[in-house]
Amino acid sequence: MLFRTKDLEAIFAGQCTLAFRRWKKPTVKPGGTVRTQLGMVGIDLVETIEPDEVTESDARAAGYRDRAGVIAMFEAQQGTCYRIRLHPAGPDPREALRDAAPDAAELQALATRLQKLDGAAPAPWTRQALQLIADHPGVVSTSLAQRAGMERAEFKLNIRKLKALGLTISLEVGYRLSPRGVALLAAL
Repeated sequence: MLFRTKDLEAIFAGQCTLAFRRWKKPTVKPGGTVRTQLGMVGIDLVETIEPDEVTESDARAAGYRDRAGVIAMFEAQQGTCYRIRLHPAGPDPREALRDAAPDAAELQALATRLQKLDGAAPAPWTRQALQLIADHPGVVSTSLAQRAGMERAEFKLNIRKLKALGLTISLEVGYRLSPRGVALLAAL
């Protein structure tokens, strides 16, 4: 579930408690969370609705000026209409993870996880990606992908896997290793 930055700011300020979407099938479920650039968003309720069920107060709680804005969004898309009740659910847990100094057991678990990622790929890539980022922090992903001999989309997908482990930090341009990533690379 994607959010515009202004909508995320409203959610985290407590001003926005609803979202409306039109999907072929829901991409979130009650009790789940969505990772966003501002932190985690918790999903409380996902319900199928008819467009005429949207009230003016619902529209404002979702960041729309009025009900007509929600209806226009529904009319511009295909699928089933949903009302999603949500709340801010705290910071992205990867932020705390990436700054945590891993102990020997965690380093071993991370090394094992990298071996599994390498084993699932056509060729090992994890150590090379970590080393490229360590050697070239803040370098655009297109350049790093070329150095790795990969397509940019594939490279970025791989880096997201490393980020999920708390090993990398996305910059405005490029990446850098987190303290956790630096410790793991040194251990490898």
